[in-house]
Amino acid sequence: MTAKIPMVDLEQQTQELLPELERAVLGVLRSGRFILGPNVEAFEREAADFLGVRFAVGVGSGTDALVLGLRALGIGPGHEVIVPSFTFFATAEAVSLVGATPVFAEIDPVTFCIDPDSVRRALGPRTRAIVPVHLFGHPADVAPLRDLAKARPEIALLEDAAQAFGAVYAGTRIGGLGEAAAFSFFPSKNLGAFGEAGLVATNDERIAGSVRSLRAHGSRQRYVNTEIGYNARLDEVQASLLRVKLPHVARWNDERRRVAAEYTANLGGIAGLTPPSVARGSTHVFHQYTLRITGGRRDAVAKALDAAGIASQIYYPIPIHQLPVYATLAVALPVTEAAASEVLSLPIYPELSSEQAREIARRVREALA
Repeated sequence: MTAKIPMVDLEQQTQELLPELERAVLGVLRSGRFILGPNVEAFEREAADFLGVRFAVGVGSGTDALVLGLRALGIGPGHEVIVPSFTFFATAEAVSLVGATPVFAEIDPVTFCIDPDSVRRALGPRTRAIVPVHLFGHPADVAPLRDLAKARPEIALLEDAAQAFGAVYAGTRIGGLGEAAAFSFFPSKNLGAFGEAGLVATNDERIAGSVRSLRAHGSRQRYVNTEIGYNARLDEVQASLLRVKLPHVARWNDERRRVAAEYTANLGGIAGLTPPSVARGSTHVFHQYTLRITGGRRDAVAKALDAAGIASQIYYPIPIHQLPVYATLAVALPVTEAAASEVLSLPIYPELSSEQAREIARRVREALA
């Protein structure tokens, strides 16, 4: 059935900003500048200021951000990159696309982010990067990972921040915690474009320059190609639309936390159900609100919500290391595999009312009664 409460509702947000969005697009159309124009440059400055980093480079998608970030860090054939298996496929895919080998690590069972102890065990002589994913909008525990990289200067830290624009770790917005960070502006993200878009953030001028070259066919000067690159530029129209939305993202993140707090207040104390928690010193932006439901009852809850016209989603039903493309690695990650069998994400977006959140929580409680 068509859900009366969807996982995400972009229409309300679009309608709220429609006059500004229309003016932005018309401005680009009238300018005749469609590729790497003034809106891309302005958005890069504004995003860098928001994230508290020196440089932000707009690219074509979140996957482009990961691939170009790895390339700019010098990752390639013969190298290993440690990644979590409990994340969207692109995290590992990007490693393979640059010719390196993904090495899958376990997750923390509470935050669902990569487990630093598992990363330590996965380190090998060919390790050249660690990619912590700030999953569902919760910052990964980066400090122990930085310590590991500091002991091995050849190892770089690339944040996969696709789901966590605006999240805070130890008082600092994510994006500048490692050598570089990759962001996605897929339409459903906390800061979403109207199509594909992404960003690489860094405090390193060399890395920023490398990404700028790689996104434009390996060229820093027109028709002078110094390396094999990509057509991975941020579109001028998308940049103009993102500039309209960027000033609202902090408020939208606050509204997501309001919805999350409503859920948590109404879902506490239920046997076999664990609401998401937030690590001390971190600020969660709740790209997803993800429950953990034990006892094999997760699918029954999802079915009950669907019958009530309420959407839900499993992120992610199959860990990456068990997907056909990587299954030959024969990795065993029991914490990750258990999470994949127990997680269920509820609808969350800034415009979801507290009343709706309470109704959804009531349906979950009834399904588990």
